[in-house]
Amino acid sequence: MIEIDNISKTYHTDKVPVYALCGVSLSIREGEFVAIMGPSGSGKSTLLHVLGFLDRPDSGSYKIFDTEISGLTDTELAALRNHFVGFVFQQFHLLRRVSALENTGLPLIYAGEKNIRQRAFEKLESVGLADRQKHKPNELSGGEQQRVAIARALVNDPKIIFADEPTGNLDTKSEEEIMRILKKLNDEGKTIIMVTHEKEVAEKAGRIITMRDGKIQSDVYKDHHDPKAPVPNSHFSIAEAVSQQHSSLMRMELMQHCRQSFQAILSNKVRSFLSILGILFGVGAVIAMMALGEGAKLSMEDRLKSLGSNLLSISGGSARMHGVASGTGTVTRLSPQDVDALREMTPWVKKASGSCRGSGQVVYQNANWNTSIEGIDYDYGAMRAMIPKIGRWFTKEEIAAREKTAILGVTVVEELFKDSNPVGQIIKINRVNFKVIGIAPGKGSMGPRDQDDVVYIPLTTAMYRVLGKNYLDQIYVEVTDVTLIEEAQEKIRELIKKRHRLYNNEDSFDIRNMSEIQEMLASTTQTMSLLLGCIAAISLLVGGIGIMNIMLVSVTERTREIGLRKAIGARRADIMSQFLIEAVVMTFSGGLMGIFLGAGAAFLMAAVLGWATRVSLFSVVLSTTFSIAVGIGFGLWPAQKAAELNPIEALRYE
Repeated sequence: MIEIDNISKTYHTDKVPVYALCGVSLSIREGEFVAIMGPSGSGKSTLLHVLGFLDRPDSGSYKIFDTEISGLTDTELAALRNHFVGFVFQQFHLLRRVSALENTGLPLIYAGEKNIRQRAFEKLESVGLADRQKHKPNELSGGEQQRVAIARALVNDPKIIFADEPTGNLDTKSEEEIMRILKKLNDEGKTIIMVTHEKEVAEKAGRIITMRDGKIQSDVYKDHHDPKAPVPNSHFSIAEAVSQQHSSLMRMELMQHCRQSFQAILSNKVRSFLSILGILFGVGAVIAMMALGEGAKLSMEDRLKSLGSNLLSISGGSARMHGVASGTGTVTRLSPQDVDALREMTPWVKKASGSCRGSGQVVYQNANWNTSIEGIDYDYGAMRAMIPKIGRWFTKEEIAAREKTAILGVTVVEELFKDSNPVGQIIKINRVNFKVIGIAPGKGSMGPRDQDDVVYIPLTTAMYRVLGKNYLDQIYVEVTDVTLIEEAQEKIRELIKKRHRLYNNEDSFDIRNMSEIQEMLASTTQTMSLLLGCIAAISLLVGGIGIMNIMLVSVTERTREIGLRKAIGARRADIMSQFLIEAVVMTFSGGLMGIFLGAGAAFLMAAVLGWATRVSLFSVVLSTTFSIAVGIGFGLWPAQKAAELNPIEALRYE
């Protein structure tokens, strides 16, 4: 079954070569029970590792069933370790965080088998541990732990059992139990290759090989078996075992990897939670900051609505004499006739409305308030999104008849009426009685100015009954289409110049494009949101570095576990996928908790500070996706480091 010819292996430590194997040649037939003995440093363990595909010889030939395996890849050797051999170690190498049943079924995960628990239970039952299946290693005696290791070695029905000092850490009674199990397995047809330094243990084998200084010193058959006898026919195919290798991420073992990742995370709850905190606060910050930016954007959009769409604002300019500017409107006095002329400018102008402003004292019963008074035309309400939700807008008849009706801003309502409804009440504006017909929609503050601290009255009433003006302070023009704004602006400029004969004074009036203001404010809000998001994303990166640090520590702590997994058939891809899944699970868990934290922070900012916030689905998806990407990105290096560990060095790691 096994034929090795002139195998050599040299280790280099501190530039001093150690010749572990020196031209060893050996044949082992199927069904043999072989004990390899020798003092420490004789090369017996190295020979076992080479025979068990855990280590590669530097030179020589290694054949199994006449198939040369020295040229197989690491992945193909992993398949052989999983399907062809089973290992029993002196240190047991059981995973401390899982039960005996789960330890036994571990090789089946990498074999892609189903019914793992059932098959693992059957093997535990065969070694007399059916009633201890749910116990963890620290709840088992040394002999019981070694029996679990034997059950694990048998679970994939291997052809060969490699036992490395299987009784070295056991008392006499447990030693006898283990040897009885190994002998029984040999009687059932299993090939047993055992390394031991105890002569009484070796005596129970059918063949004893003694080594010294990396060479075979003696090879004795106890049962007088003819070494030249024909080898029994075997139905095992090396090529078939290698071909059984599959992608561990394409079948049920993906769920097993996820399950083991959760177990690894939960086994170090405090450390895992501290690692998750970085991602938690990072995602929470992203959600909260983006909610704040989105809320500011929506608030800004509401305020922009009050500016109107496709809107131009015309106001009188100021004269300059000897570098000194006089007040606005001192040159050009806009008139209601200008408004009428602008309304006739088809197809550029859709609506036009005049406005004049002043201040006045508003009185209701015992309350009074000094506020702004603004006279407006009929079209102003639709153009500036000022139609009241409580009450109504002015009628054309009221404006033409100079009626004494008023619409109050929110601030004026709060100062004069508190919580009562002002609609239908009579107030005094500069000692003139006005009837309140509505409450203007809230517009908020713009800089130091409160846009809701205002009373709107008909334009004609304001000009001739309250403010005593015969001119307009401002004219608002709504252009029919946004594409015509620049053209309309030029046409309006020409009209105003022509009507007021302003051919030589370009600064005598001013036309402002409100759409430009909207774009500027929208751009500013977007920039602010992006800045807030970037600042929050930095905390996510910091959290990712914390995850990477913890994963590197985890790789170091679990080096022997990685060695065990490789010994029972785990490939590099399996090890890498498991550590990547752990990193992603931690970051994803932190991301989910961070979503709730960020949403809660956004709610508190809105409730306590009064800031406008809005948690969007985009921010949730972005944060979650980014947290997973952080897990993959920062977990990749630790996972790769774990996958590249040499199984022998990993098993010997202290």
